[in-house]
Amino acid sequence: MPDFLLERALPGPVAGIDEAGRGPLAGPVVAAAVILPPRGLPKALTQGLDDSKKLSAVARRELFALLIGRAQIGIGSASVEEIDRLNILQATMLAMTRAFARLPGCPANALVDGNRAPALPCAVQTVVGGDGLSLSIAAASIVAKVTRDRLMTRLARRHPGFGWERNAGYGTAEHRAALIRIGPTWHHRRSFAPVSQLIRPNP
Repeated sequence: MPDFLLERALPGPVAGIDEAGRGPLAGPVVAAAVILPPRGLPKALTQGLDDSKKLSAVARRELFALLIGRAQIGIGSASVEEIDRLNILQATMLAMTRAFARLPGCPANALVDGNRAPALPCAVQTVVGGDGLSLSIAAASIVAKVTRDRLMTRLARRHPGFGWERNAGYGTAEHRAALIRIGPTWHHRRSFAPVSQLIRPNP
């Protein structure tokens, strides 16, 4: 379970940064930066925050609601066009930079999930598996995931048939079958093989 040990080892304030949506075939990549208060968090957060992938959708939404008003939050994204133009790694770094820039204040340090970090105007430490180690990164993981899931649910209403309200744009069997049946939308990542193969002109 994540804790606050990494944050306490650094001069504060400390922002945790994570993303959601590197792997899907459709939709933007979304990042969040979260600064948790060093004390006064309710047990529901200190004991409930975890890697968003380990939590149910209901648990994620409940934790997201608890974070609002208790944490400083910045959210950023990179569009499908940016993903296709830059590649998914660079688009992820861009989304993280935008999330950091939207924090109410500039932290002294940032903890970034993974082994790659964007260029930020503060000291940065990467943490592999950070959403399972750091409370701040876990909080960012949840904020990014809930934000992106809500966006994909809205897009699903405009583009029915792909199941985005259930698969969030990931390449499930339902989504891949709809890609063949319906064809790609403007929200599909053309640089990703399952999509590019469908739009490649016939020889």
